[in-house]
Amino acid sequence: MGRAFEYRKERKFRRWGAMAKAFTRIGREIAISVKEGGANPDTNARLRAAIQNSKTANMPKERVDAAIKRASSKEEKAYEEVTYEGYGPHAVAIVVDTQTDNPTRTVANLRNHFNKLGGTLGTQGSVEYMFKKRAVFKFNKGSIDLEELEFDLIDAGLTELSSEEGIAVAHCEFFDFGKMTKKLEEKGIEVIEST
Repeated sequence: MGRAFEYRKERKFRRWGAMAKAFTRIGREIAISVKEGGANPDTNARLRAAIQNSKTANMPKERVDAAIKRASSKEEKAYEEVTYEGYGPHAVAIVVDTQTDNPTRTVANLRNHFNKLGGTLGTQGSVEYMFKKRAVFKFNKGSIDLEELEFDLIDAGLTELSSEEGIAVAHCEFFDFGKMTKKLEEKGIEVIEST
């Protein structure tokens, strides 16, 4: 009985740790969204996506509202989105998108990790041209006719629509993120996760 209790306790702490990480990441995303486009989710597509991701992670509504309120205040530190590029072992190209309130510390940490693992941190533009940034939306397929949906979403910038194990995945160019979010909302499709 003692071992079983310890195992359940350890599993619970691991789950709480994972939830805390997810809530912190989503809170940071909410803060960046609010600083960029305001605190109204009706006019800020990125904030709507962050709120949707918070629902997927079972983040309490009070925590979401508190994160929006905190980000709206003048005293809140502004997080920046910074992209770093480099090469990993065997000259594998790597792009790292970060959200940070201290870029100097972040670049030092990244340089340390790259060096430790046999890679090098590159200059801006050194490998980014090899990658395309895409927006990805996941939602329950349910009884949706994917062929018909595909035709409807092409106007919103859809590049690919696939289905795997009851989950539909829609891809579009990153700059079409807002249009795609709005179109899915108009169709009454509840997005499980968007990136």
